[in-house]
Amino acid sequence: MKIMKFGGTSVGNPARMRALIPLINDDEKKIVVLSAMSGTTNSLVEIADLLYADKSNEASLKNDQLMAKYHKVVDELYSTEKFRKSGHELIDSHFEYIRSFTLKAFTRLQEKAILAQGELLSTSLFHMLLQEMNIRAGLLPALSYMRIDKDGEPDSYYIEENLKRELRKCPKDNIIITQGFICRNAQGETDNLKRGGSDFTASIIGAALNASEIQIWTDINGFHNNDPRFVENTKVIRELSFDEAAELAYFGAKILHPSSVNPAREKNIPVRLKNTMDPEDAGTLITAECKFEDYKAVAAKDGISVLRIHSDRMLMAYGFLRKVFEIFEAHKTPIDMITTSEVSVSITIDNSQFINEIIKELSELGTVELEQNQSIICIVGDFRTERTGSAPEIFEALNTIPLKMISYGGSPYSLSLLIDTSNKIDALRQLSKHLFS
Repeated sequence: MKIMKFGGTSVGNPARMRALIPLINDDEKKIVVLSAMSGTTNSLVEIADLLYADKSNEASLKNDQLMAKYHKVVDELYSTEKFRKSGHELIDSHFEYIRSFTLKAFTRLQEKAILAQGELLSTSLFHMLLQEMNIRAGLLPALSYMRIDKDGEPDSYYIEENLKRELRKCPKDNIIITQGFICRNAQGETDNLKRGGSDFTASIIGAALNASEIQIWTDINGFHNNDPRFVENTKVIRELSFDEAAELAYFGAKILHPSSVNPAREKNIPVRLKNTMDPEDAGTLITAECKFEDYKAVAAKDGISVLRIHSDRMLMAYGFLRKVFEIFEAHKTPIDMITTSEVSVSITIDNSQFINEIIKELSELGTVELEQNQSIICIVGDFRTERTGSAPEIFEALNTIPLKMISYGGSPYSLSLLIDTSNKIDALRQLSKHLFS
């Protein structure tokens, strides 16, 4: 069985939806994971934010605007009056449900229910399109099998057992449509896998079913060796290892959700990144095999804050770092990079939700400095510690850019640097010139 995930741009309008059909309509059994239509989740977030701000009238207006957009989609998507009628009824039902939240107090739990509507709409509309074209397909509700535990992590046993049970209900369907992103939490309430979670959904399903391949279809031909939004003449990387892909995804490459690598890696299932606008292109294949090269790719991650803790108590002491790490653990805030000296520690984070509380507790250990608007530049290549002469080109490329931190030796696949975000584009361009030209 193959897993095929299509992102928001791939289902972004009726023409794009119809273009998917030749890609999935063959004799091979597959599960097709769909995101919400592009722009939908952002609009649903705006509606939720307006409801939080007690602006029910504005939320209702935004809801009506999004509903009107979907009614136009229905008119263009279907060719028969029967399916247009069913499509309009489906749209009315979902947006009446969203409108019901304007009539009562709004909670975080209800926000998750609103955000789920994007994937529920895209999968239902696409499934109806297949029915109109007399293509046999099943519609598998993700809320029937996808669940996270109390820590927000996938409940693997529950998912596998319930997914297989649901699939037994449609044994003759070669095409199974399901939602990405959405799930239930440990209390059985509607929840989600956070932004980009449709990739994660596809990888979780693939691991649960020991799929032959997981395909992630977007609007770009796989991983590029630099960010094509800022750098000209980037090239597609045809092969990556799971570890290399995880580094690039975590440190800013937008084509793949960082969490989606792990389930595939654990079951050694190949992941292929493809472009729905250029389906003949081979894309990027991600496997366990690693072919070391000097430099493969560069990625950048914005929104980084750096915390510097200075304390004389570190000198010749043990247990100090444990106290520092415990503070971040208590606030469920992951650390990206860390450097230490005898009397100071520098730590970067990309989640500032609890930064004031963290600073307050760190201040009990020493003097704390905060610097924001930083970016991490990750260079993926051959950085095995026994190898010599691999980094001079990097520092030559960046000799006019102040480097705030350097992380080397933690991984044989990457070297990471911290810089001001204002220098990011220049850094990416200089690295491309020196490493790939």
